[in-house]
Amino acid sequence: MTATVEETPPKAVVDSISGMALAAAAANVVMQLSRLPIGHGVAESTVDSGRVDKHPVKRARTTLSYIAVAMLGTEAEREAMRREVNRAHRQVRAKEPVAYNAFDRDLQLWVAACLYVGVEMIYTMLYGEPTEERAAELYRYGARFGTTLQVTPDMWPPDRAAFEDYWRAGLEKIEMDDVTRRYLRDLAGMRFLPAPVHRTLGPFHRFLTLGFLPQPFRDELGLPWTPRDQARFDRFVRVLARTNRALPRPAREFPFNLYLRDVRRRIRTGRPIV
Repeated sequence: MTATVEETPPKAVVDSISGMALAAAAANVVMQLSRLPIGHGVAESTVDSGRVDKHPVKRARTTLSYIAVAMLGTEAEREAMRREVNRAHRQVRAKEPVAYNAFDRDLQLWVAACLYVGVEMIYTMLYGEPTEERAAELYRYGARFGTTLQVTPDMWPPDRAAFEDYWRAGLEKIEMDDVTRRYLRDLAGMRFLPAPVHRTLGPFHRFLTLGFLPQPFRDELGLPWTPRDQARFDRFVRVLARTNRALPRPAREFPFNLYLRDVRRRIRTGRPIV
């Protein structure tokens, strides 16, 4: 039997997996959960082990490990991650008040699309507009956010133009109610952390979350964003980009490189990934 030759991730993909992306993490969660079934499925989940408001450290490890494996891992590592996520998702279902099934491929496609949009946005902020070739590489690899779940390759829009159509249509479907809006506002303000922490760091975290969000998501959250906020955010992004360029590659890739090594160690030793 001929061994499968693993593809080396293109430079644009490696560059996009930067620790600076953590600044936009909460914004991406808001985007994912802005589809009402997903928002309710997470906000009202009884599976506490996977909730960011109950176990923020574990949830961060799981999410960042997933991103690292999806974009930089081997096919075998992606398959191991898929099995582990499937095991966790079997517990995440709801019928009332909003039906939700974590195995819904259309909703998984939306989550994957949000992750891809986040990667492209971070790459552009850190390195400027990608060339057509690098943009195509990022997009091709973006499909892995879905196919490392149950999304089939044919569900991923065939090119970036088709994706833009999908994304615009998806924006028409975002919706928050009192339950999800309260949950996501609390996430933005870090109110799930002890009072001294969220009172100190919450306002800046909320500012970053709103800054990285496209306007339709800000509108759904119902939180103000002014031209002065935008100017302040633009200054922050410029500092972020300069800092990223000054760091050596291992530091730029932290903590994703750490989590990828951790996943590989867990696979070797038979420990759970998720």
